[in-house]
Amino acid sequence: MTHSPLPVVAPALTDHVDVVVVGGGAAGLAAAIALARSRRTVIVVDAGQPRNAPAAGAHNVLGHEGIAPLELLARGRAEAEAYGVRIVNGLVTGASGVVDDFTLEIDGGATRLSARRVILATGLIDDLPDIPGVREAWGHSVLHCPFCHGWEVRDQRIAVIGRSENSMHQVLLFSQLSDDVTFFLHDAPEPSDEQWEQLAALGVSVVTPRVQRLAVEGTQVEAVEVDGGRSFEIDAVVVAPRFMARTELYEALGGERTLTPFGEQVDGDPRGVTAVPGVFVAGNTGQPMAMVAAAAGSGVMAGAAAHGDLAAADLARAVATRAQPFSSAMEAKASEAVLGGRRHGI
Repeated sequence: MTHSPLPVVAPALTDHVDVVVVGGGAAGLAAAIALARSRRTVIVVDAGQPRNAPAAGAHNVLGHEGIAPLELLARGRAEAEAYGVRIVNGLVTGASGVVDDFTLEIDGGATRLSARRVILATGLIDDLPDIPGVREAWGHSVLHCPFCHGWEVRDQRIAVIGRSENSMHQVLLFSQLSDDVTFFLHDAPEPSDEQWEQLAALGVSVVTPRVQRLAVEGTQVEAVEVDGGRSFEIDAVVVAPRFMARTELYEALGGERTLTPFGEQVDGDPRGVTAVPGVFVAGNTGQPMAMVAAAAGSGVMAGAAAHGDLAAADLARAVATRAQPFSSAMEAKASEAVLGGRRHGI
């Protein structure tokens, strides 16, 4: 049987809430719902800049295959609000404080929020190569993930533009989707003898002059142009961005961003626990390669971890503030009050 959420009263913006979630994407909303279902007071602050907004659909989302990203977020917001989560539209521009007493500034200090715990689900920025046409077609016919968008370009003419040694991995995966893949080395290193053999076995053509621009009509790539003026007709372009997580708030709270071969991120354990007490991370902020469903899953984990942390703190406070120290006589009195005439199972 499905039960509708009970009516609840959302916290006022001036409340000292249990948790402020920064970021209203799949990860942030999932974290907020997990917390609210455990009767925590939650505010989600959302700047309204979802990374996947240019995409026509979100894929590998069980039960919602191909759903428009903005529709998915709208449904998530409605679910969160049904449990009493308050959504605040704005950009968190400052963060300070320590566990149990964090302060977040919105839109340069126009609004301030106070919270016992903070979940950072601020996502990341895709740092794209400075090639004319890439940004214009990004998320449409310029792609990076074979699992997110590969099916949609199957059997088409696919160009992989190299940025690093990791580009060979993209060539391998997209070769599974099409027999017409061309590898433009661009910034990628010269393949080794073994890699040349692999490219030949895959039937992948290799172009060594640097890419100058993409010929784009609207959001559709039509060709890749290289040094010397030669042009290659192409239907889709694959390029790896550098994943630059939004780490400013984490650093403001005393954390340090982590540099990786793929970009920058906030490190957290599998539950989203970071090195800063009371601060948790979810989604692409801590897992740059997580797709929508995985990001939402990490949000649930972070929400559960934050609730567990709060529950432990609440318990410690309750024990510390008991009116009288523990004694056997006190325990007997409590047992008498609770059991009454039901002693011995009667």
